[in-house]
Amino acid sequence: MKTLVFPSNERGTKNIGWLKSNFFFSFSDYYHPLKSAFGTLFAFNDDYMEIGKGFGIHPHINMEIISVLVQGKMNHIDSMGYSTTVEPDGVQIMSAGSGLRHEEYNIGENEVNFLQIWIQPKIQNIIPRYQLRHFPKQNRKNKLTTIVSGEEGPEHCWINQNAKLSLGYYDKDQQINYSFNPVNMCIFIFLIKGSISVNKTDLKEKDAFGIWDTDNFSVNCLELSEFLIIETPVNQK
Repeated sequence: MKTLVFPSNERGTKNIGWLKSNFFFSFSDYYHPLKSAFGTLFAFNDDYMEIGKGFGIHPHINMEIISVLVQGKMNHIDSMGYSTTVEPDGVQIMSAGSGLRHEEYNIGENEVNFLQIWIQPKIQNIIPRYQLRHFPKQNRKNKLTTIVSGEEGPEHCWINQNAKLSLGYYDKDQQINYSFNPVNMCIFIFLIKGSISVNKTDLKEKDAFGIWDTDNFSVNCLELSEFLIIETPVNQK
C-alpha cells in the first residue's frame, strides 16, 4: 500500500472577493509542479461563493465536472436547456464532451460552499450530458452511499469514466471497510466535517488522503463525520 496525505493548510488558495477557493491541485492561477492531479482526478476545489454572486456563462469541453453542494443554494443554467436548483446534499454532473456552456449563481440567503471536482473523461467528444440528484443526510446515516458512478443507475449520477464517488456520514466509533479492484485504480478521500482515521492516519476537517497499490483500507470515525471517497483510474491505459 502507498499513501499520501494532503493537508488542508497546504492547499493553494484564491480570493477574488465573491469567490474564495481552495485547491488541492494546480488550477486557475495556482500552480504547483508536484500537484497537477491524482490519477484522472484533475481538480478538487473547495469553493465558497457569496450571496447573489456566481459564475457567468462560460464554456467547457472534454471534462467530467461534478459539484457536491455542502451548504447554501445555487442555480444551474446551461446550453443544453437545463435550468435547475441545487440545494444542500445535491450532486450534479456535467459530461462536457464536445462542448457546453453554463452558469451558476448563489441564489440562497447564505454563503454557498460546494466541492468542484474535475475528472478526465474516458472517451473524448461525446454528446454533452447533465444530471442532478439529491442525497439527504437522513437517508444515508451510517452507510456508504454511491453518488456518482461510471455505470448507469436510477439512484446516482453517472459519468464518462470508470470512477465512483461515495459519501459517508457516520456516527462516532463507526468503522468502514472499503474494498476495490486495485488494477489501475487509486483512492482520494476528503474529510468534509468531523475527524477520521484512515488506516491509522488521523485526518482533520478538510484534509485529504490518497491511497494506491492495495485493494482495501479502513476508515474509523473519531466523531460524527462526513467524508467523500473518490475511486478513479491511475491513468487512461
